[in-house]
Amino acid sequence: MNTETSGDGINLRRLLPFLAILLVATVGFFLLRDLLSFETLRDNRESLIAWRDGNYAIAVMTFMAIYVVVVAFSLPGATVMTLTGGFLFGTFPGTLFNVASATLGAIAIFLAAKSGLGDMLHRKMLAQSPDESRMRRIEAGLRRNEVSYLLLMRLVPAVPFFIANLAPAFMGVGLRNFALTTFFGIIPGGLVYTAVGAGLGDVFSRGETPDLGIIFEWQILGPILGLCLLAALPILLKAFSNKKEMQP
Repeated sequence: MNTETSGDGINLRRLLPFLAILLVATVGFFLLRDLLSFETLRDNRESLIAWRDGNYAIAVMTFMAIYVVVVAFSLPGATVMTLTGGFLFGTFPGTLFNVASATLGAIAIFLAAKSGLGDMLHRKMLAQSPDESRMRRIEAGLRRNEVSYLLLMRLVPAVPFFIANLAPAFMGVGLRNFALTTFFGIIPGGLVYTAVGAGLGDVFSRGETPDLGIIFEWQILGPILGLCLLAALPILLKAFSNKKEMQP
């Protein structure tokens, strides 16, 4: 008997990366939710700036490594890390550091989920469907519009980041499209929050807290919705074309 495989066919060895992420995320939620906070950044701002000024390259690498871990293990504090990137490194290159780190972390959790559960769930979805041919047609439609769907998941502010990391793994999405759409899709939101972080010095001096709801203000949300429409355009055009072909 293969002790590495459970009764329903799940390979336990392949499942370990996903289980490790789940365990660390659960522990981190209780241990780090107060540590990775705006208050911690505010109380340690002078020492952080001094550390950055004295060890810039090390500060960049350390910051990015911590950000990758936070995203990869779905730990609380990703927004604070984005603000910190802006606070320490400015809107640019802070946005680049933030987006690159978030993308690497997203790739890590995507690969862990895909190797552990994604392929198995994908096979079961097809096998248990009462109309497998229909499911395959739906999947083929997703494949044809994969980039558009993935970009929409990243651009729409209402979609939680960790869901946008895990859902594609369970739908059989390829790594290349996932990585590219993650990187480019999170740039608008990342730019907004990094810019907010870059202005934290003035916020701290006034004793205020940053306005994270700024992304829902029309002057910010409008262009993002425009990008959403642009990403959805290929889907709409194909749907219209197919409907027109079906008409007598």
